[in-house]
Amino acid sequence: MVGVALPSIGDELDLSATSLQWIVNGYVLGYGGLMMLGGRTADLLGRRRVFLIALAVFAAASLLGGLVDSAGLLIASRFIKGLAAAFTAPTALSILTTTFPEGPARNRALSVFSVFGASGYSSGLILGGLLTSVGWRWTFLIPVPLALLALVGGYFLIPRDKPADSGGHDIVGAVTLSGGMLLAVYTVVSAPEHGWTAPLTLGSILLAAILLITFVIVEKRIAHPLVRFGILRVGTVVRANLSMVALMGSYMSFQFVMTLYLQDGLGWSALRMALGLLPAGLVVAFGSPFMGRLINRYGTPPFLIASMVSLSLGYVWFLTTAGTTPSYAVTTLPAMLLLGGGFAFGFSAIMAQATEGIDDSEQGLASGLVQTSGQVGAALILAVVTALTTGVTAGDHDFGPFRPGVNLVTGVAIAGLLVNLIPALLRTRRDNERGPADPGAFDRPPAERETAKL
Repeated sequence: MVGVALPSIGDELDLSATSLQWIVNGYVLGYGGLMMLGGRTADLLGRRRVFLIALAVFAAASLLGGLVDSAGLLIASRFIKGLAAAFTAPTALSILTTTFPEGPARNRALSVFSVFGASGYSSGLILGGLLTSVGWRWTFLIPVPLALLALVGGYFLIPRDKPADSGGHDIVGAVTLSGGMLLAVYTVVSAPEHGWTAPLTLGSILLAAILLITFVIVEKRIAHPLVRFGILRVGTVVRANLSMVALMGSYMSFQFVMTLYLQDGLGWSALRMALGLLPAGLVVAFGSPFMGRLINRYGTPPFLIASMVSLSLGYVWFLTTAGTTPSYAVTTLPAMLLLGGGFAFGFSAIMAQATEGIDDSEQGLASGLVQTSGQVGAALILAVVTALTTGVTAGDHDFGPFRPGVNLVTGVAIAGLLVNLIPALLRTRRDNERGPADPGAFDRPPAERETAKL
């Protein structure tokens, strides 16, 4: 909703383009920078408690954002809102994964979770266009009663849990992780404005690297680390996180390109643009309910591959049919349907694989890790796409200046496909080399075993 409302906010508050972008980046900074800490805090201090407190802060920040007349206060409210979301998002997912046992029940719950996410995204686009026509402040105020409703529901419905017995005293780890992640995300979102070789950008990168290296050193030496790095040695978890980078990074960047092209290039209204991008959200909303049963039957790897194939085909179709002035019916609509299929196949499968086999005591960590991958990956890819997308003027129908950004987005999706396809092909090759299972083989003499292999 807020993304659609940005032009109206800038007009009323007389904000420069630099200030306006921080209404988005302020949220991204708090959200992406502190999500790892948010997920682990829920593991250590109790999921229900962390969720309810953070949700109350989220509601208060939304209310503040809808009432202020100062650009500084508006950006501050967005940062606080992102900070609160950094605790609610991974905590909500870890509540889900610890409430429902691994298997059919959890997969079904994750598919429902995906439906609500897609429905919120789709309705947010439409509501953003409608509410902006009434007044941009409503895009901040509407979430307040929804957050309060969730707060009441959470108080009565979320099972009570207890804080962890150990692991909650890693203050140095918490400070270095938070500082390092905040600086890393700040560098990514501000680099397009200052330049990647500017002293401020290079200094931020260096300081972020020092803090994160210090965090790694501390975590390896402390008795009860904030983050156990062994989770990164699980191949399925790593592939799920890389898939989330490809999914979120490619789609959010493509949406950014389309928003610029449709509104600035073709002069579409915010509502018309929202309706144009809506088919992708509808595919996810109607397709995700079936994913739980499909994952139960076939597992997650086939659907991660299907997701990346659908995404890659969507971007390739757009590039090959776009020409200089893409047709909505021929180019954009088929691409959005394929991208929606990518989300429908991928989101539930990624979440299931990222938390699969992880102990309940680390579900918040796993949830925070995969969602951080999505947000930080999306911010990094979007920063590069922004740098590639130049030469656009209002009323310019030529899609040419946007093509380099979509080329990068396509490459990201194809990389995500390879990350999942290559291990699957290697597993198939190993299985074929072993040959069909023969339960009685080891009851035979060695010579007969060799003959059976031949």
